[in-house]
Amino acid sequence: MEYLSDRIKSISVSQTLEMAQKSRDLKAAGIDVISLCTGEPDFNTPDDIKEAAKRAIDDNYSFYPPVPGYLDLRKAISEKFKNENGLEYSPDQIVVSAGGKHSLINVILSIINPGDEVIILAPYWVSYYDQVIFAEGKPVVLKTTIENDFKVTPDQLESAITSKTRAILFNSPSNPTGMVYTRDEMEAIARVVEKYEGVFVISDEIYEHITFSGKHVSMASFDFIFDRVITVNGVSKGYAMTGWRIGYIGAPLWLAKAVNKLQGQFTSGVSSIAQRAALAAITSKSDSKEKMKAAYLKRRDLVCSLLSDIKGFKVIVPQGAFYVFMEASYFFGKRKGDALIKDSTDLTLYILGDAHVAVVGGEAFGAPDCIRISYSVSDEELIEACRRMKESLAKLR
Repeated sequence: MEYLSDRIKSISVSQTLEMAQKSRDLKAAGIDVISLCTGEPDFNTPDDIKEAAKRAIDDNYSFYPPVPGYLDLRKAISEKFKNENGLEYSPDQIVVSAGGKHSLINVILSIINPGDEVIILAPYWVSYYDQVIFAEGKPVVLKTTIENDFKVTPDQLESAITSKTRAILFNSPSNPTGMVYTRDEMEAIARVVEKYEGVFVISDEIYEHITFSGKHVSMASFDFIFDRVITVNGVSKGYAMTGWRIGYIGAPLWLAKAVNKLQGQFTSGVSSIAQRAALAAITSKSDSKEKMKAAYLKRRDLVCSLLSDIKGFKVIVPQGAFYVFMEASYFFGKRKGDALIKDSTDLTLYILGDAHVAVVGGEAFGAPDCIRISYSVSDEELIEACRRMKESLAKLR
């Protein structure tokens, strides 16, 4: 007899984490696998941030922190929002959580009732869909195409809004596509939202510091919808701090209080040492973010050139984050021996088994004709991975 709840059975395993585990298993078996599947910087956390964490240990930051985060950290985040994004969030409107993923589920559980509709723009980050399902909401997926740079149009968005719509999940720069909405494109979307009272935008801006096409634009910077935007961010990507698990939100005060209440019953305040490291990151005067972004830009240009040389991949150049999202349906229906490629999952398993390169299929992102690669690895690994994939895919007939 099975005793699992319907709630846990309703959500799927993260396909990015699942592919990463397959890659690790093969490596443990002695196979030389190049993993391009995880959304993680390959840089080490900058030294000034690590030193702050060491000081925090010596200074005995070993007691329960406040549920929404230390006040000085929330003040620093408030200043960051003001200076970098033009947003006025008081410290009381900020809640620090265990990573951006935790911040997102806190918000979703706080505003979504069973049956509420949440509009998700596809391709989407893998956890959006399942988090809405977990909250007993109804995901409404809007498809986009590579021909339109994987961006939703205002008319498309407006046609999806109903009396049951409660929220829109928005992500720019995007995971998985790397696409960045322009200010004009975002304002057009904001004008649609403005018409519908009670519809909120959850704006995931975790890749804000990895933008190649001008200054990052926050959705909440459009003052006519500021009170209906929840800004989600964190230190994982821009500061190479994925393992520190620090995310945060800026939100209307009533919602920040609700998230604080929820978090108080689940995790309480998150790691005291990680919070001190996050404070050092957000207030740092070093140029580490800029150096990492410059490296990503160089790798982007390298990998896009290499991938465009592989017959069957349709590639557009991403404007942010560290992913390339390729249309790969050319290979569907092809085979090598008994291996038939029916979809992107089959294609990623074939590439892993034949080329020993780990990538992620588009089904996980709501775009089944595509695959995603992460270029947060060295130039040498990118060159070798693309060489292997080109050689392997040429075997399919």
